[in-house]
Amino acid sequence: MKLISEPLIIDVEASGFGPESYPIEIGIALEDGQKYCSLLLPHEDWTHWDDDAEGVHRIPRDILESYGKPLHEVANELNELLDGKTVYTDGWVVDKPWILKLFYECSIEPKFSTSPLEMILSEPQMAIWHDTKDKILAEMDLKRHRASYDAYIIQQTWVRTRDQGL
Repeated sequence: MKLISEPLIIDVEASGFGPESYPIEIGIALEDGQKYCSLLLPHEDWTHWDDDAEGVHRIPRDILESYGKPLHEVANELNELLDGKTVYTDGWVVDKPWILKLFYECSIEPKFSTSPLEMILSEPQMAIWHDTKDKILAEMDLKRHRASYDAYIIQQTWVRTRDQGL
């Protein structure tokens, strides 16, 4: 099994929490410390909006309509960044369907795999995960909630728990 130095992490913000929801922002923490983040211009058929979800991600729909990128543009950017790679998420059960929804709407095939973060977490990492993540959040003192920052926090938590669990 190949050793991972810093896993690629993806985070997806969505219009809601249920099956009618759709992706509105995608963020990735790349291996080299770089981040990718994009707001998505919702497809015309994507109308569901949950105010509770907006309370979490703090992105109003009008911001998406003004600054969101076309779905095919985001899908192509993701394929270019992640071609042949595996990207991990701590919310696979919701993030994977939202990613698939994006690609399905564009009739584009993803060129990467999405896997649950648990697939690369050891038991010692899991045991210290939440405390370590809380410390990183306090250290970073972020004022804005963005998908790319969430992905970066998860990536750095993975790195630190790996190093502490050795």
